[in-house]
Amino acid sequence: MLAEAWRQLRRQRLALIGGGILTVLVLVALLAPLIAPQDPLAQNLYGRLQPPSANHWLGTDDFGRDILSRIVYGARISLRIGLVAISLALACGTLLGLIAGYRGGVADMLIMRLMDLMLAFPSILLAIAIVAVIGPGIDNAILAVSVVLVPQFARLVRASVLTVRETTYVEAARAIGASEPRVLFYSVLPNCTAPLIVQGTLGLGTAILDAAGLSFLGLGAQPPTPEWGAMLSGGRELLLRAPWVMTFPGLAIFTVVLALNLFGDGLRDALDPKTT
Repeated sequence: MLAEAWRQLRRQRLALIGGGILTVLVLVALLAPLIAPQDPLAQNLYGRLQPPSANHWLGTDDFGRDILSRIVYGARISLRIGLVAISLALACGTLLGLIAGYRGGVADMLIMRLMDLMLAFPSILLAIAIVAVIGPGIDNAILAVSVVLVPQFARLVRASVLTVRETTYVEAARAIGASEPRVLFYSVLPNCTAPLIVQGTLGLGTAILDAAGLSFLGLGAQPPTPEWGAMLSGGRELLLRAPWVMTFPGLAIFTVVLALNLFGDGLRDALDPKTT
């Protein structure tokens, strides 16, 4: 199955481009101390708002900090936020979806109505409300983003469970006395793996974008943390005087989210049994 999926993925040029960009992003994040030309927090008030040049490839901000170095280190923060948020949302959403789809009845109704209630609010507004209650900061932003992503995974897993819970191999597992957790995690959950991988990849872009939005509003990463959304917020008043301060962090967010969507679409087509 994996070999066939890889063959299908290799045929999609846009997905390979997205995967290549993501690979570069991961390498940049891992090698940030070696790649970044300067300390991302080091200030130089005599070098404020310098345009891109040989000394500062992407220019400097209003505190004289090197924008390229801050973007490189920001890749670490954005990846951490996205991966942790998606992991939490995936774990909680998968568990809720398994329970709702397999148990049915009252459990299904209560869980799905809660998910419908959460989906009734735009994700960024719900995340803002959560952070407003628990306070600003990166960790709280991660928690808020993970909460708003839970319904996507819960509904996806529930739909998959409903299609397989009455199949022969699930009934056979029950017949030989397998416990309910064993049936869920060894017989039912493996059939949800492919759509979860695709949704997780697409959701990673959403998580990074939502976290950047929270930081832009001052509810996520706090200055002087080199996070892309916070850098956008710091440069919005300088858009006419020094457009590079806001442009390059915005391009970083755009590029990463686009790459994740291209790669996610490719994975969806490669893992869809109707196209293989």
